[in-house]
Amino acid sequence: MSAVEAQLAELGLTLPEVVPPLAAYQPAVRTGPYVYTAGQLPMVDGKLPVTGKVGAEVTPEEAKELARTCALNALAAVKSVAGDLDRIARVVKVVGFVASASDFTGQPGVINGASELLAEVLGDKGVHARSAVGVAVLPLDAPVEVEVQVELTEA
Repeated sequence: MSAVEAQLAELGLTLPEVVPPLAAYQPAVRTGPYVYTAGQLPMVDGKLPVTGKVGAEVTPEEAKELARTCALNALAAVKSVAGDLDRIARVVKVVGFVASASDFTGQPGVINGASELLAEVLGDKGVHARSAVGVAVLPLDAPVEVEVQVELTEA
């Protein structure tokens, strides 16, 4: 077990299987020392635990937990191409999308779920640049979607 996966276990988390693509793309792609993930939905055992807009059908607190799940799914996607999460030199950038009710403006707080998970798991290597964007709708009516870019160490 890698040190990163040991840290996940210490937090009571297990790295899930990679979420299969919903369309014509790969869950993650490596180019040079970087891995870019596709947008990761908060899928658990192949389905969304909740759907709808944040600030309407989904509370900000629920959405923040869903963003954590997205980040965990992103780590699984990174591992699928990097081979070992201990190769993460740093998380470079996180982009989070929040399906938002028209009056909801708390997107940064929602995406903090993903950012905080990455910092808990990776320490200083998990601190990153970030965008948190409100959108009208996401695939499958998901409340949150997160993509991650990481830099790897040499093998």
